Amino acid sequence: MAADNTLDALLGRMVAERQLSAADAEQYRSSPSSVAGADPAEPDVLRWLAAEYAVGFDTLDAIDPEKDLLGHFPARILLREELLPLRQSNGHVEVATARLFATQGLDALRSLTGLRLQPVLAPREAIQREMKKHLGIGADTLGTLEEESGLQVVDEEGVGDTDLDNAAEDASIIRFVNQVLRDAIELRASDIHLEPFETELRIRYRIDGVLQEVPVPAQIKRFQPAIVSRVKILSHLNIAEKRLPQDGRIKIRIDDAEVDIRVSVIPMLHGEAVVMRLLRQNSTLRGMGELGLSARDLKSFRRVLALPHGIILVTGPTGSGKTSTLYTALNAINDADTKIITIEDPIEYQLKGVNQIQVSEKSGLTFARGLRAILRHDPDVLLIGEIRDQETAQIAVQASLTGHLVFSTLHTNDAPGALTRLVDMGVEPYLVASSLEAVLAQRLVRVLCPHCRQPDSSPAADALRAELRMPASQVLYKAVGCRECRQTGYHGRRAIFEWMDTTPEIRRLILKNASSGEIRESARRAGMRSLSEDGWRLVAEGITTPEEVLRVTKDQSSEEEEERTAGQAMATEAVVAGGAPHSSGGAT
Repeated sequence: MAADNTLDALLGRMVAERQLSAADAEQYRSSPSSVAGADPAEPDVLRWLAAEYAVGFDTLDAIDPEKDLLGHFPARILLREELLPLRQSNGHVEVATARLFATQGLDALRSLTGLRLQPVLAPREAIQREMKKHLGIGADTLGTLEEESGLQVVDEEGVGDTDLDNAAEDASIIRFVNQVLRDAIELRASDIHLEPFETELRIRYRIDGVLQEVPVPAQIKRFQPAIVSRVKILSHLNIAEKRLPQDGRIKIRIDDAEVDIRVSVIPMLHGEAVVMRLLRQNSTLRGMGELGLSARDLKSFRRVLALPHGIILVTGPTGSGKTSTLYTALNAINDADTKIITIEDPIEYQLKGVNQIQVSEKSGLTFARGLRAILRHDPDVLLIGEIRDQETAQIAVQASLTGHLVFSTLHTNDAPGALTRLVDMGVEPYLVASSLEAVLAQRLVRVLCPHCRQPDSSPAADALRAELRMPASQVLYKAVGCRECRQTGYHGRRAIFEWMDTTPEIRRLILKNASSGEIRESARRAGMRSLSEDGWRLVAEGITTPEEVLRVTKDQSSEEEEERTAGQAMATEAVVAGGAPHSSGGAT
């Protein structure tokens, strides 16, 4: 009660001296440990309290607690009481807390360790952030699990199925797996990797296309079988099968958003590895103008969307945003006059007014079989999730020749390669030439973090400006790294594109079985800009870095080397015209 009266008095003084608004004071009084970001008064109150009671205050922006020091304290108590040991100084240990008057946590640590503890005030959000970083995700749940002597997590070899099943259903294991899923979703991860090694179970998230390791407690390896079994239970897989690969799916709802999770389990040397792909069902589709296409490419894309028939292909590696681009295109032509049917594996977005079919290999519903059935439903537009084999390719071509507009994806490195890939699959060149209308190749580059990006004045940036014929005043940026972007320097991704129209000359080249190199030369003469050239456009606009463009277009580096002269000429023309420069930059 005395502590409450003291807090009320301090808040009253802050209001009287106009260092805090009455609304903020009331909010902090009613909920001093509110969720991070919801309480704008917290840092001001903590600074005031630190000054009044002669204790330290730290934002924890540049703190790095010693691992040996953290090992002296039970993680379960630290996480429950939101306390973070910082450093040893003058015979006592400084401990960060956001609640100066809630002393039960510090008292418990003192009695357990016998150490002298000195509180240091810090924002609650900062404490939670540093705890996750240094203690590891799920440290509290695994700490609880270790203390339960009745639970034995048995080894992978000679496992009794019932024991492992019970372990996987333990509340702590359930909570740990849930924490991993929630953490990955909050960090915008596209994949979760659980990788078993001899002495550790490594967890990594793929964020913005790059794998990032997640800190986890050292003792997690002991619970590896139970964690994998819990994932199997959620995805309806055989918990007893540990010698063969298995695939399943999990559907979860978090904060009114549905996430479809595709699960793949494969036996490895030191246990089963799990990869979970996260597909957000309620993602908002962008408009055509928000895809990031250049003005020329956007105009060409809109033109082919108005065609009555033909094939439009989007190519690129897995995870390059092909399906999102196609869904955006479908959304642009989705109206009451157009019947659109899709066949996909998996269905990544649910489009209102579009008939969507899920491929099911187990029940025999393949792309080819589904396509034959679809054509009897009188569609105007078809979306085939992926052309994987000759049969699917031939049906797609026949559908386009019989008056349907067909969209699909293909795994090729660039746009010209899609034409030769179809011929390699067994489709006759004359059918490819008469049906294919356009190909769009794309990649995803990471976008510079707006909070920490800095102008790049290095010699390498000067050399790049000179090579791309950019003005000396053109500002290029570099990635730095901060708390907002998890020290990566990037936040989010943006697509770069390579649009190729099937011109009459390209159709003649297809009939002659020309190589993809010859087709590329023809497309370049017709105005096609390569992936790397489109990437330099984003570099010039301050959206990404040269390193990112080179990272995602390195498969074109040899071809771009040969096109350097043409690229430099295009860059010069763009600068003279006042537009964004375009060049290959393959040698940077």
